[in-house]
Amino acid sequence: MIRIDHLTCGYGSKIVLDNITLEIHKGEFVGIIGPNGSGKTTIMRAITRLIKPITGTIYLEGINVSSLDYKELAQKIAVVSQNFPVMAMSVREFVLLGRIPYYNKFQFLESEKDLAIAENAMVMTDMIKLEDSYMSEMSSGEVQLAFIARAITQEPSLLLLDEPTAHLDITHQVGVLDLIKRLNRQYGLTVLIVLHDLNLASEYCDRLVLMNQGQIENTGRPEEVLTYGNIEKVYNTVVVVEKNPISGKPFVLVVSEEVKRKCER
Repeated sequence: MIRIDHLTCGYGSKIVLDNITLEIHKGEFVGIIGPNGSGKTTIMRAITRLIKPITGTIYLEGINVSSLDYKELAQKIAVVSQNFPVMAMSVREFVLLGRIPYYNKFQFLESEKDLAIAENAMVMTDMIKLEDSYMSEMSSGEVQLAFIARAITQEPSLLLLDEPTAHLDITHQVGVLDLIKRLNRQYGLTVLIVLHDLNLASEYCDRLVLMNQGQIENTGRPEEVLTYGNIEKVYNTVVVVEKNPISGKPFVLVVSEEVKRKCER
């Protein structure tokens, strides 16, 4: 689905990603983890052409993304970010924005097909009950679901999510990630997601990409990446890694400074 080949890029004279190579296969659910400033969001911006490579190439389904116009790119890739603006429009109006990449040159109104696709997306995200509600009047969790509904309405091959669970309570975190996992499993939607919560990344992702200072430190299954040695090296933090007794996935436990002092006595 995505092949990043020796990519180096950044902002102005600052290099953020340094010669990284990565493949994301069709139907995968891949999580990008790593400390702040390690280049996680920059990967997303490079894929969507918000920033240009200094060197290297990004391929989407075998096509160099630089050769695609923005309409073609928007038909293939949908993005859900952590920073969403408050909008004075209804959920229905907002979700229908996902159909704009498919409009004909002189089309100004939604077709019956557009309306049907948007309604289906709202049903899938359980937002149909709020279709007439205003985005500016909803909770953070509801707004995030509306953004996911808009992304589904784009009918993408690849869904990029940048910290979609930020600022959400545990109920909404699980709800959002369960929904994304269903889309991945039932519809074969390829998912690339940036997560700070290592335990959520462990539970939901098929494969993890651990970033460190603009380079890929490690990639593999959660149990291969979320080891004590990897986490201590990259995060410079003492942790304990156990196994979730139900899922069998790695579970990371933090160790506070106070507890460390007690153990050292």
